[in-house]
Amino acid sequence: MTSAERREQLIEIARGLFAERGFDGTSIEEIAARAEVSKPVVYEHFGGKEGIYAVVVDREVRRLLDMMSAALTAGKPRALLEQAAIALLDYIEQSSDGFRILVRDSPVGSASGSFVSIISHVASRVEHILAGEFSNRGFDPKNAPMYAQMLVGMVGTTGQWWLDTRKPHKDVVAAHLCNLAWHGLSGLEKDPSLITRG
Repeated sequence: MTSAERREQLIEIARGLFAERGFDGTSIEEIAARAEVSKPVVYEHFGGKEGIYAVVVDREVRRLLDMMSAALTAGKPRALLEQAAIALLDYIEQSSDGFRILVRDSPVGSASGSFVSIISHVASRVEHILAGEFSNRGFDPKNAPMYAQMLVGMVGTTGQWWLDTRKPHKDVVAAHLCNLAWHGLSGLEKDPSLITRG
């Protein structure tokens, strides 16, 4: 196995363990044992558990943000909201282990891995959309960052719940999320549907 192949093997093994047991429940010894290498090999590639954890988290963050960015293609705010909700649920469906890693508590002192920081990053990428919409409707665009956090946080928290339940279907979950976000509690539709799904 080349050095690059060994590194990838260690990352995949660590990813599975972090998803199953979390950061604190995973040890370098177990990563090494599953890879059938000595502990110094893991240390040589990553410097320690924090190093391999950071690589795993960075890859998951990048994958989630890439999926979110690729999904946000519509120009209309309601369609963008739907696309963001569906993209997060798609990520959860396709990368359940990755999402489990992102939503677990990150190690003390770590700058990465905090789901709150990921949600904040995603919200900052969509707040300009809200600012433009607020301006068009006569609302104060300075409130857009706060509303972006609220909307993305609502989707993220619902995603955490859906990770384990997987019911109802993700399109139904997305439709209800968008129903609440778009109409508010006072204007909920009885039978919401996604405008972007036909």
